[in-house]
Amino acid sequence: MSPSRAVVAIATSAGGLHGASVVLAGLGPGLSVPVLLVQHLDPHHRTVIAQVLSRRVRLPVKLAEQDERARPGTVYIAPPDRHLLMSEDGVLTLSDSAAVHFVRPSADLLFESVAAAYGPRVVACVLTGSGRDGASGVEAVKAHGGTVIVQDPLTAEFSGMPQAAVGTGAMDFVLPLEEIAAVIRGLVEDKRQ
Repeated sequence: MSPSRAVVAIATSAGGLHGASVVLAGLGPGLSVPVLLVQHLDPHHRTVIAQVLSRRVRLPVKLAEQDERARPGTVYIAPPDRHLLMSEDGVLTLSDSAAVHFVRPSADLLFESVAAAYGPRVVACVLTGSGRDGASGVEAVKAHGGTVIVQDPLTAEFSGMPQAAVGTGAMDFVLPLEEIAAVIRGLVEDKRQ
């Protein structure tokens, strides 16, 4: 039987390195699905986010590459200035199409692509960040039957993105940062027997 979930998609911006570190570290090794991460990064600087996260978490972490097939238990980060999308066959696409809400990579585009490809088998998570990116994306995930987790805006270093996601009403869980990984793990590992 296939896993109950196909992919975990996480979006964060300001304050996100800490937030992503806490969630990814809490997932532990041996996760049965790939994790896709959109973190708003400065497009004019070489990024070291994959190296930093690799030191903090027990899952393999890398920048996503064009036409790469996403493997379970690996974290794929959208490279600076590229949208990250995933198709039904688990192949990653990088796009330099227009910025959405002034950002590229866009959480909205990631969430919309995985929602269209995997429907109810998606877990989408919005962490700390400024702006509204991710809000319309969580609506798409919810509309396709997926599960939406939002960091409690009161516990977020920057509450804009979580508050916008909560404002849609399309969330299943609003949790303090430290509780998110356990819920993701429960959702992903649930019904796998």
